[in-house]
Amino acid sequence: AQVGLTSPGHIGADVCHLNLHKTFCIPHGGGGPGMGPIGIKAHLAPFMPTHPVVPTGALPEQPADAAPFGTMAAAPFGSSLILPISYAYISMMGSNGLREASKLAILKANYMAKVLGQHYPVLYTGPNGTCAHEFILDVRPLEGSAGVKAEDIAKRLMDYGYHAPTMSWPVPGTLMIEPTESESKAELDRFCEAMISIRREIADIEAGKVPRDDNPLVNAPHAASVVLADTWSRPYSRETAAFPAAWVRQAKFWPTTSRVDNVYGDRHLITRIQEQEPVAAQV
Repeated sequence: AQVGLTSPGHIGADVCHLNLHKTFCIPHGGGGPGMGPIGIKAHLAPFMPTHPVVPTGALPEQPADAAPFGTMAAAPFGSSLILPISYAYISMMGSNGLREASKLAILKANYMAKVLGQHYPVLYTGPNGTCAHEFILDVRPLEGSAGVKAEDIAKRLMDYGYHAPTMSWPVPGTLMIEPTESESKAELDRFCEAMISIRREIADIEAGKVPRDDNPLVNAPHAASVVLADTWSRPYSRETAAFPAAWVRQAKFWPTTSRVDNVYGDRHLITRIQEQEPVAAQV
């Protein structure tokens, strides 16, 4: 939301990590890549990391009062595979193009926030009720009213053909949505329609039409092996499970598996010890 319109230094920041993902044409999510230059004010230069081989630029002369915390990365200037992509993108867009991209991202985020704000609470808006290039939907109250968490909505979006937006960051239990400046209004409307449809499904849970522990959200995503199985005992139809919107029939994305326990392996140490052959009694 800042590119071409303002700058961290102008706002008064002492340190800014200029992450290259999304804004500068680098993929966002999936664990990375999250990298980019770190800009600082001059008074912090003596504390920046050094490098035994490559001068980093922060401390070109190594003053006597420097107090760096050591080497931070073997490649002090980041990934040579990522940086040329951002450089080419910036060069082709130019200052006017980058500014226009920022304006479009802000416009589209505010459009979606206004549409979805009629169905979900929106956190952290400005004095005029606006947001920057992203907005946060607060779905935490839904856990109490319907037993639905942010993860359930994220999984259900897969049935609608969407990868979920950022989940539980920067606020746990919320969804942060960042519409890319290149998306068409039709695509923005389709995503909004998916989120509104999911809210109606949650309303059915709140009204007691489907059980809190057996509904399209807590069972999502619905893999083909589940939907096409010989038996179906759930209190909603197979069509509701797999084709919750009209456009899904035109280009269905089938999740390869249904719900898994995402953090089980992180919270439970699992060891595998090879079985030992019984030792034969020695005569």
